[in-house]
Amino acid sequence: MAEEKTNKEKEQVEETEVKENTAQENDKAAEEDKKSKKAKGKKENKKSKKDNTDEKIEALGNELIDLKDKHIRLQAEFDNYRKRTMKEKMELIKTGGETVLVNILPVIDDFERALIAFSEMKDDDPLKQGITLIYSKFQEFLKQNNIQEIEAKEKEFDTDLHEAVTKIPAPKEELKGKVVDVIQKGYVMNEKVIRFSKVVIGE
Repeated sequence: MAEEKTNKEKEQVEETEVKENTAQENDKAAEEDKKSKKAKGKKENKKSKKDNTDEKIEALGNELIDLKDKHIRLQAEFDNYRKRTMKEKMELIKTGGETVLVNILPVIDDFERALIAFSEMKDDDPLKQGITLIYSKFQEFLKQNNIQEIEAKEKEFDTDLHEAVTKIPAPKEELKGKVVDVIQKGYVMNEKVIRFSKVVIGE
């Protein structure tokens, strides 16, 4: 009887141990499953974050390309503006006093007419000397301002330099189509015509 009781207790202990082991194994499996799910979730989270980062990098890269392009365009526009401004400034310096100088030219014409009128006078005549001196100073003034007389007499007629007043029969065969006489001298300033030569053409 005592032996039977001992066997029964033994079976109960063994059954309890099996149950405990099964419960432990179940808990362990549940914990591992939980860990696995957590790890999977972290992995997916990481992947999602990585995708977002890649998108941001791509967006920033595109923005940088746009900014570079805008910068290059702006630099080119500024360079063109600077060159244009410098050119305009140079033109202004070159032709700044053009109006004043053009208005002086008729005075020089008058001095030349006076010299022609005084041509028969003696060279030591004070009036002739005075006129010649003033005329020489005017000539020097024109030279300093890069103003040059246009050579016209017996030259080929050029519409860029000459203005035809009239035509007359050419005194010589070789003067046909050329300038026979100059009515009013023309002048250029820095290679720009500030007054056309008024001329007579031979035909």
